[in-house]
Amino acid sequence: MHDNPVPIAPPPEPPIPYLYSIGVGEHPSDTPPYDQMSFKFKGGFPGYELMFVPELDSDASGLPVPMPGTSRILRAVFNVAQAHTEQGESSVVSAPPAFIGYDAITRYAPAGDFEGYVTYGIGVGRPMDTVPQTLVRVYEVEKIEQGQRLFVVAIQIDASLWR
Repeated sequence: MHDNPVPIAPPPEPPIPYLYSIGVGEHPSDTPPYDQMSFKFKGGFPGYELMFVPELDSDASGLPVPMPGTSRILRAVFNVAQAHTEQGESSVVSAPPAFIGYDAITRYAPAGDFEGYVTYGIGVGRPMDTVPQTLVRVYEVEKIEQGQRLFVVAIQIDASLWR
């Protein structure tokens, strides 16, 4: 027997990319001005699909998810991804409150973490008499943040119409 402790390896990461945090930000002085929602994953980039929908439905139940005070809903579906730990708890360590209140991004809501798909709804713009065309840009960036290797899917929504 010896007095040296045996090192214990940390548990492995989940086998697929998992949602670690969500961030938002306004960029009013850029041309054009935009609001951004960033989904930060660990373990790699997920696939994703964005689509404007008339109503946000929960993945598992199909029931509507309330998104009051928006003119449109942008549904973001991340595939081959999860937002939970092996114990079934949320893997998201930080996220803004549901009501954002920016010009282009008013709110957001989770709509599912089910069978390798993670779904969120992003409320776009205040209600208007007509629904204008809204420009959306997405980019991916790999970064180190506070010692963590993150894979960021950043969704930018043109805020020109609401300024």
